[in-house]
Formats: sequence, structure tokens, C-alpha cells
Amino acid sequence: MGFLVLLASIISVEVGISVALIEIFLGVVAGNLGIKVLPWVSFLGTFAGVVLTFLAGAEVDIPLLRAKFKESALIGGLSFLFPFVLTFLFAWFIAGWDLRASEIAGIALSTTSLAVVYAVLVETGLNRTQIGKLIMAATFITDLATVLALSILFVQVNAFTIVFMLVSIALIIILPKISPWFFKRYGERVIEPEIKLMFFVLFLLMYLGDLGLSHAVLPAFILGLVLSQLYEKNKLQLQRMRVVGFALLTPFFFLKAGMNISISVLIANLSLLAAFFVVKIAAKFVGVLPVSRRYIPESATYTTLLMSTGLTFGTISSIYGLNAGIINKAQFSILVAVVIASAIIPTIIAQRFFSPKIGFEE
Repeated sequence: MGFLVLLASIISVEVGISVALIEIFLGVVAGNLGIKVLPWVSFLGTFAGVVLTFLAGAEVDIPLLRAKFKESALIGGLSFLFPFVLTFLFAWFIAGWDLRASEIAGIALSTTSLAVVYAVLVETGLNRTQIGKLIMAATFITDLATVLALSILFVQVNAFTIVFMLVSIALIIILPKISPWFFKRYGERVIEPEIKLMFFVLFLLMYLGDLGLSHAVLPAFILGLVLSQLYEKNKLQLQRMRVVGFALLTPFFFLKAGMNISISVLIANLSLLAAFFVVKIAAKFVGVLPVSRRYIPESATYTTLLMSTGLTFGTISSIYGLNAGIINKAQFSILVAVVIASAIIPTIIAQRFFSPKIGFEE
């Protein structure tokens, strides 16, 4: 696993493709050569997804989000709505899946991956530009709609769900108030108490989310969002946390995603896999490209391609459907493969042929 992490970085530098995509590809190869997802890899991968989402929220430009809320809401909202409806209809009427399985398909393939989008934007430096910040804000809207759809259609509530919600709200309110004092009192030390504070909070959200049959990704993103002004004043601290994430954690997130794919199952269902992929990408273009051309014409195709990516929430939705008995293993493999293909193919095309060449002010 350590060699795969190093190899992915070397290949990424040599060929100029996002390291996240190389890691996913190497994960597919490793998984189908018999390398298992060991518990420590699974844990690091799960935690990495939460950390990536937190970092993505921390880099959202709040003033820009307020100023461009209409654009973000339209791009993000349509990025969810069109794929959800069209994929649901395709799964139900064309693929012959039942109603609940079709709903899972619609949710899983409507997402945009915060993890992939953020990783690509950071690697290219676009996270510091207006276009990058607008894409992250729109991605948040898409994934918020995805989480709400999953919660409304397949809600499961226990006592810990309420605890998870209350603790999440409390942290979102309290942490921005105490973090400036904490950073001032304990910051600028080699032991990095600031990073450890955030990791503790994210661990707590993960633990309570598991108990409450939920997931820590959404509150982690909102937490990063409300702390973004603090990190704007402490850019070095954000840089240090990003280094920890990208050097140690995120490789296992992307490797783990690739290792969940069975090539033999996909070959047996290749035509259906291709059809779902085409439906998802076409739906994203129908929903996102027209509004992107109106508001960001110089980067409309690039924006649409990045909004077409999927990974974190798509995989989470598919796993939920499998564990709940709503979809079977073959349907799960198809959905996860489409999700991962949508993380790789649109991103490569976007980087190779449509990467913005115009300089945007920070």
C-alpha cells in the first residue's frame, strides 16, 4: 500500500494527471489482484473522506458565496435535480429495477464529489481563484441536496441520530467562538494542537454519526465552512493541515474506492454500466452547462465536467442501499463503478482539454 501511494504520486507528476485519479486506478488494479481492504486502510480511507470534506468547506469563500449565491444555487441545484430524475427513470423503466433500488440509483448518481473536486482544484491552484471557489460552493449545494434526498426517502432515526444532530449543531455554533482563542493560546508549536483539535472534532462526528445511522461528511463540510474566516487569517495552519491530509490520509481514501470494484462483475454487466454512465453525464450536461454558459462562459465546460464527478456521497449511498437490502451486489457494483468512472473520466478530460487558462483574482 505504501508503494502504491508513492507510485501514484510519481505517475501524477510525470503525466500531469490528478494524483487522486491515479490512486483510484491503482486501487482497482490492486483490488483485482487480490489485495484486500484491511481494517486500517478502511479506517484511514473513511477518515480521509471526512477530512477532505472539512478542508473543502474551509476553503469556500464566504463573501463570494454570498455574492454568487444565485449562481452557486442554480449550478448546484440543477447538478442534483437532472441526474436524480433521469437516472431514477432510467433505472425504473429501462433497466427494470424496482422503485426503491431506482431511488438509490438516482441518489448515488446525482452527486458531485467534494473530495475529487477539492483535490483537483488544490493541485491546479484553482482553489484560490473565483472559479474554483464557485465550483466548491456549487458542489456543496449538490451534495446537500443529495444528503437531504437520502434522508427523506430512506430516513432511519434512533436515539443517537438526535444526539448526532444536536452535537453537530453545537459544534458548528461553539467551535468558531473558541477556536480563535485556542489557536492563539496553543498555536505555532511543532506538536500542532490546532490540527489535533480539528481531528478530535471530526473523530467525534464520525463516531456519533455511525451510532446515529448517519454520516459525518455533511456536518464536517459545514464546520469547515463556518471556520473558513478563521483559516483565512491563519493560512499557514490551513496549509499544514492540507499537507497532513494529502500526504497521509487522502491516498487511502482514493485507493480504497478503487479496491471496491470487481472487474469480473463489471464485464458481465458492461452494457448496463455504460448506459448508466452515459445517462449520468448527459443529465449533468443538460442541467449544468446552460446555466454555466450564462454565468461563467469562459469555463462552462470545465465547470460542467467537474460537477459531473462523483465519489464520496455516491459510494455512501450505494453502500447504504446494499446494507439495507435495497439493492443487490450486482447493482451495487454497477453503481459504484459508474461513480468511480465519473470521478476519473470527466476529470481527465477537464484537466487535459478545458483547464482554465484565464487568471482569476483571489
